[in-house]
Amino acid sequence: MTSNARDRRLTALRASERVLSGKRPQTVREQLDRLATLDGLDELPDSYGEFGAIARLEQRVAELLGTEAAVWFPSGTMAQQVALRFGAELTGRDAVALHPMSHLERWERQAYSQLTGLRALWPTAAPRPYTAEELAGLGQPYGTAVVELPLRDAGFLLPSWDELVAVVEAARAAGARVHFDGARLWESAPHFGRPLPELAGLADSVYVSVYKALGSSHGALLAGNAALDGYARSWRHRHGGQLWTNWAAALAALDGLATELPRIPGYVRHAKLVATALAELPGARINPAPPQTESFQLYLPHPAEALSAANLELAETERTWFATGWTDALPGLAMAEIRVGADALEWTAEDVLAAGLRLLELVAKQR
Repeated sequence: MTSNARDRRLTALRASERVLSGKRPQTVREQLDRLATLDGLDELPDSYGEFGAIARLEQRVAELLGTEAAVWFPSGTMAQQVALRFGAELTGRDAVALHPMSHLERWERQAYSQLTGLRALWPTAAPRPYTAEELAGLGQPYGTAVVELPLRDAGFLLPSWDELVAVVEAARAAGARVHFDGARLWESAPHFGRPLPELAGLADSVYVSVYKALGSSHGALLAGNAALDGYARSWRHRHGGQLWTNWAAALAALDGLATELPRIPGYVRHAKLVATALAELPGARINPAPPQTESFQLYLPHPAEALSAANLELAETERTWFATGWTDALPGLAMAEIRVGADALEWTAEDVLAAGLRLLELVAKQR
């Protein structure tokens, strides 16, 4: 995408009066104005995370997840490398069991192997979470079993609670550790209907993001026991993640935990309403149906380019933002990830269907 096309898209999204999927981007001034309203402005900034907002954020996340400790990282990619390295050194095994559609494989440039020297074992290549039986059938030793909650690229898919417990037990039986790629753990918890400490307690380590759902500028935390805590701090430094100060990201994350985290179950419930309405569009497919988190995949029988153009026209002419990020999944069939947040709560099922039909009208006009 050229800079002009990107600027046009962002301008249209910011000017939209209604947003179904995603959220409006904020200017630097708007983000600074938000920071100026948060608690903690009169305390000294953190210094290498030793006190201040970062220390409070680490303590709060550990409390929420029920772990002994949580360590701040500037990115989830860095946090996950450290978690998998820890598992390899603790078990003496350089293999990692993970899904080929996982974030580690597709979106982190295989950092776990390129920088840490680990190798992957794939229990399955099917577009769904792997099962306990598939994990047990690997027939090779591995140090860590990685479970992405949810498996985003397969449609934000989650196992059932019993299936998840079975996977954990299979990994334990193989003498391996369990790591949850929980970049969207906050959004996954409602599906399981269990308290966060019970969910996180299944794993030896859990990575959570503080910018996706919680609205911080960046950052992640790696939670686990005291041994992981010390190891993670040492390797964070070696990876270049021992930044001088992170107070702005930490304050925003603390605010997100206090204000946004309680709203997420409502987003998950509303995603089901949105998906049901979208399923009525001609040729539409929803994956999964119903959604298991606040996000899901929408497929429509039109080229991605046409749908993107129609979405932009709808935003610029009627100030209604439907969805962006369309990609061609198959010839004549495009997919977009629908992410339901605060802006979508005002949409009724009738609103969703009407906007979808209007989008398709604009697509038809292009022919």
